[in-house]
Amino acid sequence: MKKLRPLVTKVIDIIKRPYMRILPGQLAFFTLMSLIPLFALLGSIANYFSLSLDSIHNITSYLLPVDLANLFTQGSIAGAKGLNFNILIFFFAAFILASNGMHSVIVTANEIYNYKDEGFIARRIKAIAMTFVLVALLLFLLAVIVLGDFFADLIYSYAKNKALAGVLSSIFKYSKIPLSIVVIYLNVRSLYRMAPDNKTSNMVTKYAAIFTTVVWSIGTEIYAIYVKFFSNYNLFYGSVSNILILMIWLYFLAYIFVMGMALSTINPDEIIKEMDKIDKEEK
Repeated sequence: MKKLRPLVTKVIDIIKRPYMRILPGQLAFFTLMSLIPLFALLGSIANYFSLSLDSIHNITSYLLPVDLANLFTQGSIAGAKGLNFNILIFFFAAFILASNGMHSVIVTANEIYNYKDEGFIARRIKAIAMTFVLVALLLFLLAVIVLGDFFADLIYSYAKNKALAGVLSSIFKYSKIPLSIVVIYLNVRSLYRMAPDNKTSNMVTKYAAIFTTVVWSIGTEIYAIYVKFFSNYNLFYGSVSNILILMIWLYFLAYIFVMGMALSTINPDEIIKEMDKIDKEEK
């Protein structure tokens, strides 16, 4: 245990840094904000393909309290009226505002790696692109890990060929975790590489992405268990319990994301040398 002291000391030092107290909450808040214009876009897509908005409302009601689900549904209904000029202006303005979270991540990454900031416009464009990647990744996690079994059972119940639907459902349920791990790793690593304004080492982003992928997968699986078994048992907070758990999940993902980026600054060679030194002293 004493041998691990250098690593533990480094981790504690990172947890105590000021941005670890501020940035995860900011990132979680603006990520939640970005979901509202996204649902307006989904409403437009649903209208374009002549799809019912009831399915969107059913999914949001499954995850969120009724009032909040209605808020997202209203966004979908507004988007379903068509991609007019007002909807496009609202969508881009909302996403520019929502990109403040990723903009702060970029500034923090430059501070962590001691890189010089690029111009404001270039940084803002990159923040918007990173916000799209992050939101798409979160929607993937919700659709595959959190609600994957729900969708699989729903498709099975409407399928005419039950045997084929059962086989496909089983394949999905066994492959969703490995698939999710690959998707999380690739997207998180791309975000880590995009964040600083200069190129970072492939090895740095690799280990940071592995850490974030493993912890995100565990945390999301726990959230999926809550949604599946406990989301209807609002004993303590009534109708707001689901949104509290959703916010806790988003904050957890944001915290681990920022922590993974900070941990990438640790030089593994220095840690190994300190461990070897402690090992020699004990002998």
